[in-house]
Amino acid sequence: MPEDTPSSASADPAIQAARSVVEAQRAAVKEFPGKAPALARALLALGDAQREAEDIASAEATYREALDFAANHELPGDVLASLRTNLATLLDFSGREADSLPFYEEAISNHEALGGENAEIAAQLRNNLAMTYKCMDKFALAEQHYLRALETLENKRGRRSESVACVFNNLGSLYYAAGFPDQAREMFEDGLQIRAEVLGENHRDVAQSLCNLATACHELKDNAAAQQHFEKSLSILEAQLPQESRSYEAIATDYIAMLEIIGEEPKADALKKRVYKVLASV
Repeated sequence: MPEDTPSSASADPAIQAARSVVEAQRAAVKEFPGKAPALARALLALGDAQREAEDIASAEATYREALDFAANHELPGDVLASLRTNLATLLDFSGREADSLPFYEEAISNHEALGGENAEIAAQLRNNLAMTYKCMDKFALAEQHYLRALETLENKRGRRSESVACVFNNLGSLYYAAGFPDQAREMFEDGLQIRAEVLGENHRDVAQSLCNLATACHELKDNAAAQQHFEKSLSILEAQLPQESRSYEAIATDYIAMLEIIGEEPKADALKKRVYKVLASV
């Protein structure tokens, strides 16, 4: 009978080595309480090794044990920040978004208190947290965190940055979902401009930004602009087949649906034939 996941993971050499360090540090702390930070770091390393081995339950238990330990011991801010960050992302990416919220909030506070490069980590965590709030339809909270992330990243990296463009794009998606297509269009335009400057006009992420902008334009009844953006998006991806086949097909499907909605059936039928031919050739 094959072993279950925890048993298989526990045999991982990296996990065994990390566990040995943890046990050694436990013994050290009993004699020298000042060794508490070393034990917390050892638990962090063990949790990371378990996560790498996809033993999610054990990784969560280890991170939580470390944070429980931290409640009774003085630990450096960077260790607390890492523990909370790793637990937040573990829960988030495991489909337990609601459980991740308090750990995201605390990790952000830890990173911001550390300052320097940690401020950028806090901004990226705000971006993650905002996505979670958006999925929960808590649009005001999502907007708050996106705007804080945008402010930090613009201050640290300048406006011409892919990370800034990403937040603009996420803000656009938020405003679109919340029923504000005008604001969505503005955010998508800003993100598109930055990506075109930073990545080049023929980058696949530029194609995705064009698709997002096309969707907002359609919502605003500016279907001529929407068609223009869709066409440019497909043109970019068509030149990058077969690598971008999936994105090409997805965007073409959105474009076809829009054409059918606005009564452009001949164009929709022609596009279907074009897409079929292009994908069949690759």
